[in-house]
Amino acid sequence: MLRPSSVLSRRRGDGRSPLLLAAALVMALPGFLATACTNQAGTGTALNKAATTAGGSVAAAGQAPATGRQVSSTRALSLLSQAAQAAILMSYQGQEVVTRWSDGSGSVLVSDIWHVSGGQTVTQTLAAGDSLSSQPYLSSDDDSQAPEGVLGVTVPLIRLLETHYTVVYAGAGSAGSRVAQVVEARRGDGSLAARFWLDDATMLPLEREVFDSASHVISQDVFIQVRFASQAQAATPVSGPSDPPGPWTDPLSNAQLLALHTQGWLVLAGLPGELSLFTGARTTTSTGTVLDLGYSDGLSVVSVFEQRGDLAAKLAGWQRSTVDGHVIYVAEPDQRSLTWSSHGMVYTVVADAPVQTVDAVVGALPHDTPPGFWKRMSRGFVRLASWVNPFH
Repeated sequence: MLRPSSVLSRRRGDGRSPLLLAAALVMALPGFLATACTNQAGTGTALNKAATTAGGSVAAAGQAPATGRQVSSTRALSLLSQAAQAAILMSYQGQEVVTRWSDGSGSVLVSDIWHVSGGQTVTQTLAAGDSLSSQPYLSSDDDSQAPEGVLGVTVPLIRLLETHYTVVYAGAGSAGSRVAQVVEARRGDGSLAARFWLDDATMLPLEREVFDSASHVISQDVFIQVRFASQAQAATPVSGPSDPPGPWTDPLSNAQLLALHTQGWLVLAGLPGELSLFTGARTTTSTGTVLDLGYSDGLSVVSVFEQRGDLAAKLAGWQRSTVDGHVIYVAEPDQRSLTWSSHGMVYTVVADAPVQTVDAVVGALPHDTPPGFWKRMSRGFVRLASWVNPFH
């Protein structure tokens, strides 16, 4: 049976934080979620019609902001671009601490990160808290051209950030003991959506805060204990379960995404929360093909994994839950990894996004019809027919 680590623990240069996918691994993924795979095509839901614009959604990442919104600052965008390049060109070592708050509770993930200029990035992730696994998880990225970057600051996500928000320069500040340049992302109504602190000396991102529409901090990411150059190259991670390189494709082209749609896969151009499809990849395993689609607005990131088959009968570490009226399984205790099956397809959502966005995403994806649905619909059709039949 397919191990979930071979599906979810990928590292790609698409802007998704290694902590996003590692959260599912550290918190509870002992065995794969899908059982015997079938040759059935995926659901024929009307949601598939959006796939016809999937190519446009990918290209839209570089479009100018919508008319009527304040224009982003050239200086702010330049600083973020320099930060994305610094994550590739510099050698560094540090600890990334990701804190999320939701409904009065919080979660923390800690990763030690090593990166060699133009070379490999290694991430060792450990969930913080007594209730979580104490076993570190190692993940490596051999793509020297486009690693994930630090705190999710990458070229693809900067483009999406400019598309969905107004990016402005907020002046000088400090992150820990280091002088920093501060950049803010603001919504169309002018409210603060996020704030970035970029190291003044190197432009490496040091801190990021994300706010909800009521100006409450819902996430804080910090990159601390940073060391540069030869100090970083000399560092080596401690041993732990490794993430072997998987046979994932390079990012799929627009034409390939559209071809997958015609083959019965659900390839949506966008998801609720103004999340645009900006990357996709697939792999072939012993139990079939697995598709991985990445959606983002530049701040929130949601990964949707699809595989033909049925959900395993036992899901250790997952709890049954109801989201947007649908029964699904949620990984304990992070609540950011969700899975269910529908019409011969297993969907797994790994989200770094507000709870409201995650709920809306789950509701927008296919689910099996609730019991009694067709009986109610048949009564509705009879009633409708009586209205339009003049001879009734």
